[in-house]
Amino acid sequence: MKKPRVYIQLRHYGKNFLLIGLAVLLAAALALAGPKPQKAAPSTPPFPGTLVNARYVYVTSYDGDQFNPDLLPEDRDAISAVQDAIQKWGKLTLVYQPSQADVVLMVMSRPSEDVLAVYDAHGWPGNNYLWRMMSRNGLQASETPLVTNLEKAFEAVAK
Repeated sequence: MKKPRVYIQLRHYGKNFLLIGLAVLLAAALALAGPKPQKAAPSTPPFPGTLVNARYVYVTSYDGDQFNPDLLPEDRDAISAVQDAIQKWGKLTLVYQPSQADVVLMVMSRPSEDVLAVYDAHGWPGNNYLWRMMSRNGLQASETPLVTNLEKAFEAVAK
């Protein structure tokens, strides 16, 4: 008589396993069938209105200027790429002494992320940034989307 009892118990547990298995499959199917979340493009922060009249810009990195022999090559390339983009834009004039600048652009280029930050030159380097954006491959020699975002934000405030 014990054999049927064992058979009934296994049969009872088998139904539970079957129901659990179906529930897991249903949950997986719903998860895969649901809409995929879209990656939001990083929004461009508004440019500070106090700097809209700036005309002279100094570009450097967080680890030193472009002539610093200890500067990482990636940062030196980022400085050069930003300077080229600023010259093509034509709204700001590059200077090579921070004391001559109205605005200081600080860059950092790493494999994981690039950074472009805007500082008021008066009080720099002790003051905080007033505008900053970060993205992967944002300051490459051939394309500088972070500078493009800076231009758009600047021109939006200048209107």
